[in-house]
Amino acid sequence: MRPSGVTPFLFLLLPLLIVFPSSVAYDSLDPNGNVTIKWDVMSWTPDGYVAVVTMFNFQQYRHIQAPGWTLGWTWAKKEVIWSMMGGQTTEQGDCSKFKGNVPHCCKKDPTVVDLLPGTPYNQQIANCCKGGVINSWVQDPANAASSFQVSVGAAGTSNKTVRLPKNFTLLAPGPGYTCGPAKIVRPTKFMTADKRRITQALMTWNVTCTYSQFLAQKTPSCCVSLSSFYNETIVNCPTCTCGCQDNATDTGGCVKAGSHYLASVVPDKTNNAPLVQCTSHMCPIRVHWHVKLNYKDYWRVKITINNFNYRMNYTQWNLVIQHPNFDNLTQIFSFNYKSLTPYAGLNDTAMLWGVKFYNDLLTQAGPLGNVQSELLFRKDKSTFTFDKGWAFPRRIYFNGDNCVMPPPDAYPWLPNSSPRQIAPLLALLCSAILVLAFI
Repeated sequence: MRPSGVTPFLFLLLPLLIVFPSSVAYDSLDPNGNVTIKWDVMSWTPDGYVAVVTMFNFQQYRHIQAPGWTLGWTWAKKEVIWSMMGGQTTEQGDCSKFKGNVPHCCKKDPTVVDLLPGTPYNQQIANCCKGGVINSWVQDPANAASSFQVSVGAAGTSNKTVRLPKNFTLLAPGPGYTCGPAKIVRPTKFMTADKRRITQALMTWNVTCTYSQFLAQKTPSCCVSLSSFYNETIVNCPTCTCGCQDNATDTGGCVKAGSHYLASVVPDKTNNAPLVQCTSHMCPIRVHWHVKLNYKDYWRVKITINNFNYRMNYTQWNLVIQHPNFDNLTQIFSFNYKSLTPYAGLNDTAMLWGVKFYNDLLTQAGPLGNVQSELLFRKDKSTFTFDKGWAFPRRIYFNGDNCVMPPPDAYPWLPNSSPRQIAPLLALLCSAILVLAFI
């Protein structure tokens, strides 16, 4: 029997509201995307074990960018870390009770970071030492994993006595990821270099972390503007999309282009907070979609990405665009392209990114702070139209974050359907009536 005053539909949703909190991470364009942390126990030691920890970025288009990931957990017992390769803890903790050999870390809740490029080879393992940067699975699968080795002491020495760590946290590099509990899975199998022998881990457990943009940032990080050849109106990003201009710009809220204040704040490498160019939208990134040309059997779009952030170069940037005509994409210029089909039979989502060594780096705000390309679509006469905003995208992501679109009623209208055309027609009609009256 359902509670009184609850509609049948809401009654069905109550279990979902209990199981899935408001901060749940679900992306309809990448429903299976996550970061999986895998612990493989490779050998036992007199007081613990040696494990290889690998983070796999199974997200199709979301990177872990510089300054990189930070992984934390809480030990189940009184474990210590004797040594590490490919990574290091940020703090050693209190190891005063140890005589002779001092552990690498004695904290109950260690925090681990990746080593930097150029680390000596005797401190490296495979997939380490990239400064914590992990690229997305689709864009760069060869660099979609990061690993480190840890030697754990004061722990169990068998599958039955080892206790799994708890309370995993992942910063990448800020908040946004929520990690579930560690779960024991089938031991990982490894193939030797000659591919003639297979070995396996002594014990394996996985931790799954999912991303939520609501947890990652309080305000949006990008917006979308629109224009077309058939209307002179340029629809800018909504005002104050990512914040509003501060009255005192010298406080660091934003900087006007050409300001003398700019030279003194940009070299500050210790501050990773965005320092944006003063605009009406105040977003670090703006994506502009321009309907450029109309042919008999094709139509053409120009895409421009502008970086208004003076402190950030976006390496390995990417766009994800949802539009119903992507199943008829004919040609794309100067960008890489991959179709994303999260649901069978629906090809309306595309992932775009820069060509390596050409435009894969989106430089900081300034004359060179933009990249652009053009897309050529074939017309499907059963669905194609310029009417009612059909030619504009439904959704755009930049580096995995959803960009704010203008309101639908602000989209450029076709001349023969625009409300702005009514006033001139009425004026012409009134003039004709006056002329007839005087005659």
